[in-house]
Amino acid sequence: MKLINHYLPLLSLFILGSCNAQKSEKTTSLKNSYKGDFYIGTALSADQINEKNVKEDSLIHKEFNAITAENIMKSMFVHPAKDKYDFTLSDKFVAYGKKNKMFIHGHTLIWHSQLAPWMEQIKDSAEMKAFMKDHITTIVSKYKGSINSWDVVNEALNDDGTLRKSIFLNTLGESYLADAFKLAAKADPKVDLYYNDYNNEAPAKREGTINLIKKVRAAGGKVDGVGIQAHWRLESPSIEEIEKSILAYSALGLKVAFTELDITVLPNPWDLKGADVNQNFEGSAKMNPYPKALPDSIQTKLAERYASIFKLFLKHKDKISRVTFWGVHDGQSWLNDWPIKGRTNYPLLFDTKLKPKKAYYSVMQLKEVKQ
Repeated sequence: MKLINHYLPLLSLFILGSCNAQKSEKTTSLKNSYKGDFYIGTALSADQINEKNVKEDSLIHKEFNAITAENIMKSMFVHPAKDKYDFTLSDKFVAYGKKNKMFIHGHTLIWHSQLAPWMEQIKDSAEMKAFMKDHITTIVSKYKGSINSWDVVNEALNDDGTLRKSIFLNTLGESYLADAFKLAAKADPKVDLYYNDYNNEAPAKREGTINLIKKVRAAGGKVDGVGIQAHWRLESPSIEEIEKSILAYSALGLKVAFTELDITVLPNPWDLKGADVNQNFEGSAKMNPYPKALPDSIQTKLAERYASIFKLFLKHKDKISRVTFWGVHDGQSWLNDWPIKGRTNYPLLFDTKLKPKKAYYSVMQLKEVKQ
């Protein structure tokens, strides 16, 4: 008995050490590794918001500390009729974020795409103004103090930096941009307000984004940040152009967020760039080269690409507020159906079985070495 008592303290230390090691192993995650640098987010589908898959839900809790809704907060879903709002899923989305102590991002208030059919029929400027005021004020006021940041205006620019001829521009002129930001700020003065777009790391569109934000601010609108969607490719855009964009936007006093990060590994029809959801192309075997699995050589390229991107993000972590992946795992990615339906893409850090890919470890390893 004395012998056992003698070794009890050592046994306790061993058990405690084992528990701590297990605890440490369990808490190794993207969100913990990048804690103090920037939020690591993901976009949630309706099923994920409804917590239909226990394994997916567990992965989301473990790896991410910021969330964006993929679709359910877009106009066609949240405001289906002129006198009707449907907040069923957006309420669940916000509750999900609160329950899991996550940063909650609202996407999106004013966007030319995924409008409800009744919105597309608006031709009169007075009616459009009334719609914008009601839509923005109602939604932002409802989630005042619960949603941490909003994409106020999404994709208002063409790739050459000129204003997109959307239903909003056609009915109201470019004043709609400043009006949208003013309305959002009035509804919730403390929430961060973003302008969000794709390809706005490219020189012409970057310049257009800077001009847009300067004009909005000159007209009295509040803009806190710019969202770079980051629907990128294995070879482009260059790290240099991404860095120039971080520096240029930050120089305006803007927070920089990478809002919809994914990296396509598939051929790009007609060298298509960006994320215009209205473009579609018929498929071919040539355009879907990896229907069953991604070759190791491409896995390695994807890992190297993600590592170079996150190395840059860490270099400028003082300027970056959030990095959000557009989806939790490859099976969920919109890139499986865009711009060609039925392809198999592999753009994220987790595969269809929710297993971390080589790209995941390349991003994690950056935090294992001294910055």
